[in-house]
Amino acid sequence: MTDFDPGTPPAEALENDHLFAAWTATVAGELLLKVRTSGLEGKELKDAGDLASHELLMGLFAQYKPEDAVLSEEEHRGTAGERDRLSTPRVWIIDPVDGTREYSEPPRDDWAVHVALWQEGALVAGAVAQPGLGRTFHTGQPLVVPARTAPRPRIAVSRTRPPAFVQALAEEIGADLVAMGSAGAKVISVARDVTDAYVHAGGQYEWDSAAPVAVARAAGLFTSRVDGTELLYNQKEVRLPDLIVCRPELAEPILAFIREHGVD
Repeated sequence: MTDFDPGTPPAEALENDHLFAAWTATVAGELLLKVRTSGLEGKELKDAGDLASHELLMGLFAQYKPEDAVLSEEEHRGTAGERDRLSTPRVWIIDPVDGTREYSEPPRDDWAVHVALWQEGALVAGAVAQPGLGRTFHTGQPLVVPARTAPRPRIAVSRTRPPAFVQALAEEIGADLVAMGSAGAKVISVARDVTDAYVHAGGQYEWDSAAPVAVARAAGLFTSRVDGTELLYNQKEVRLPDLIVCRPELAEPILAFIREHGVD
């Protein structure tokens, strides 16, 4: 899709990492919507979308943030760009399409584009674009989590492989399971009062959760590994297999269940 023109970032985005993350995620989402209407289907659509979004994002970072490193799903496989992420103070962690299966099944909207910034040990900015919803959620304008509207807690789970321990957790705390696609969509669903928690232990990588976790933290949600320890990013080993994102009042019941029963 070489004819796609993302335009230039707003002047304020060039001075503000939150807004730059939001702009890049948004324009990548716009490109993905265009690819989605190109007549491709299935694996061809997945591959074309992934590649187009990745190339666009890498071009934007090379043009506007040349001093920063980039860790992308599509090139890690390793560090993208010319800079070593482990020795660079600022690293963008991106997922060009989170939820390729859902992306390839129009009109599903539970897929996303992730853009996060790690700086000297911490996530400092992030954006999750959900183009199917026409929205980009970002740390420059933190979400205000509404009061819970459901009578029972709701836990976001995978459409295809919800882990058995989450079913047991739901029974323990009197929760309902809500199936949906991408990790980003699941995390953002907690901030949107679509669900109340997302608990995962089936294997992920840093790009699966960096941007959603940044947005969730900015909204005041609880985030941790399943053992309660902090989620750390831009590590030498980029596998980050488990996480909890939930309303703060659900953190202790969830952690207590995992301490007692584990996640096997």
